[in-house]
Amino acid sequence: MKSTEHGNGTAHDPDLLLKAALTRRDFLTRAAVASGLALASGGVFAALYDGSGPSALPPEKTLAGLPDFSLPEFAGPKARVAIVRGPDRAQTLGRGLDALGGIGRFITKGDTVLIKVNAAFASPPSLGATSHPELVVALVAQCKQAGAGRVLITDNPIHNPESCFELAGLAEAARQSGAKILLPTENLFASVSLAGGRLIQNWPVLAKAFDGVNKVLAVAPIKDHHRAGASMILKNWYGLLGGRRSVFHQDINSIIAELSMLIRPTLCILDGTTAMLTNGPTGGSMADLAATNTMIVSTDPVAADAAGLSVLGRAPEEVPYLLAAQAMGAGTVNYQGLDPVLVEQGG
Repeated sequence: MKSTEHGNGTAHDPDLLLKAALTRRDFLTRAAVASGLALASGGVFAALYDGSGPSALPPEKTLAGLPDFSLPEFAGPKARVAIVRGPDRAQTLGRGLDALGGIGRFITKGDTVLIKVNAAFASPPSLGATSHPELVVALVAQCKQAGAGRVLITDNPIHNPESCFELAGLAEAARQSGAKILLPTENLFASVSLAGGRLIQNWPVLAKAFDGVNKVLAVAPIKDHHRAGASMILKNWYGLLGGRRSVFHQDINSIIAELSMLIRPTLCILDGTTAMLTNGPTGGSMADLAATNTMIVSTDPVAADAAGLSVLGRAPEEVPYLLAAQAMGAGTVNYQGLDPVLVEQGG
């Protein structure tokens, strides 16, 4: 791993998992098996969906997926990862972006930027269940500094959307930074089918939130998840789904893997300043959290999540959807092979 600065270490150093990690061949083999077995049951969920969700359109009006917002210069082995240590979200975000060449590598003058946050719960920022407003304010400021014309923020929360955005501090973050919240109103949903997908077929997705958007930034906290093993960037795409999406809980690894192919973001920001180590994804107690002081900035969402797992003290083989997403071509679990830049705390 390449290091730009040195300082205090952390008990959750990603390098500690290298000794326990599987070889790349093992990863791919296990991922292919996990993906094949999990997706085999996809037809069950198509039968369970009764079309009563938000904006379920007739099949002839179904959209063929979502646009690809990734940048070709960061595709495949050219993907970049920065891992920054420190307790201040605005500072670690800035250092992470600088390590990848600055926000200007990703956002240019006149861009319309959509930030997909995690606003799933009516929960205060202190409990770590949602994207932190301090990080969102700092990211919007970075986008505007780079010349973005508009910055939008969206999610489809589990609880009442207005309450979730307000209690999570994200509505105030938008007001403070000059961004606009896109609430998941019915007119923003459209039926979408993922090419080759078995679960995302004629399913209501928050697709119209992307109209006019040319850059997408994914912002998620690092959390434990009692069903999926972890909730980070890829699990956060669950918030794009409408309808009775709870049916997918029975095969959560497959739906997350398909979501990894449905949306390709421009950049991912994974916040482990405070991580929810237990009782995720909602938590509810400060005892569930730890100050892990880590920010991960990456153009590869799979690599970002793989790096984030080390903050939780887990290995990729403990999270089947991550291996399945890799096997489907969404990115690489071997983030170490991308020569990540490490910026140490205090630098």
